[in-house]
Amino acid sequence: MSSRPELQAPPEIFYNDVEARKYTSSSRIIEIQARITAKLSERAMELLALPDDGVPRLLLDIGCGSGLSGETLSENGHQWIGLDISQSMLDVALEREVEGDLLLSDMGQGLGFRPGVIDGAISISAVQWLCNADKSSHEPRLRLKAFFGSLYRCLARGARAVFQVYPENIAQRELILGFAMRAGFAGGVVVDFPHSTKIRKEYLVLTCGPSSISTALPNGKGEDGESVSDYDNSGDEENQTVCISDRHRPRKKMKITKKGKGREWVLKKKEQMRRKGNAVPLDTKFTARKRKARF
Repeated sequence: MSSRPELQAPPEIFYNDVEARKYTSSSRIIEIQARITAKLSERAMELLALPDDGVPRLLLDIGCGSGLSGETLSENGHQWIGLDISQSMLDVALEREVEGDLLLSDMGQGLGFRPGVIDGAISISAVQWLCNADKSSHEPRLRLKAFFGSLYRCLARGARAVFQVYPENIAQRELILGFAMRAGFAGGVVVDFPHSTKIRKEYLVLTCGPSSISTALPNGKGEDGESVSDYDNSGDEENQTVCISDRHRPRKKMKITKKGKGREWVLKKKEQMRRKGNAVPLDTKFTARKRKARF
C-alpha cells in the first residue's frame, strides 16, 4: 500500500479518531509532528512576507489539523482561522486549546468568507488532496477551481497565500498551479533543497492582485541552507530550484462563423431524414440555392 495518505482514503476517513488520538496519546509522534510542522510553518510564514510593522493580521490555516501549524501563527502575533475536513482532528485542536477559531470545512467546496477580509493564508500538506476524486460527486478540476476562486475573492489585494505541497508528479503540480493562475493569482513554486530526496520541500507562493510588494518569487534554500537563486541549469526539470509562472488568464475563444452548406450536403441530409421516415420537401433546382441579403 502506498505511503501517501491521500491515496489511502479520503481525509475525513484517514484522519479518524484512531489517527487523531496519535496526536495526543503518543509523545513520540507529538514531538516529531510538532518539530516538522513548526519548520514548515515557519518557512511558510517567511514566504508569506507580511509587513514587519507589529500589526496583527487575520490569516487562514487551510487544513489546520490538530492546530500545530496555527501555533506558529499565534507565536508570530497573528489571529487565525483554521479549516479542516476532519472533525476528529479539530477535536484534538480543541483539546489542545489552540488560540485560533476552528471551522469544519471542505476546501474543495470553496471558502465562505467575505471578499477581501483575509490578510494571508498558509497550508501545510493539504492542497494535493484536492487532486483525488474521493466521492462519485468529486471532480478534481471543479474542486480546484472552487477552492482557488473563493480564496482569491476572500484575500485582500496584495495578500499572499503559501501552500506547502507534496505533488505526486509534475502533472499534478502543473494542474494545481494552473488553476491558481486561472483564478487570478500570480506566483509559482519555490523549491527548498532541490537535490535532496529526503528534505526537498515545495511551496506554492501566490500573490493576490496588484501589490506594492513585488510579485517576484523568493529564492529557494540550498543544501547548505543558503539562498539559491533562479534555476539550477545542471539538472533536469525535477532539480530546478524555482519554477516560476506568471498569471495567465485563459483567452476567450473566438466565435467561429460557420459558412453556408453546399447543395451536396443539403441533399445528403434530406436523404438521411427520409430514411428515418420524416416528411422532407422534394428536391428541386432551388434546393440549397443562395439567397440575396435582405436590407
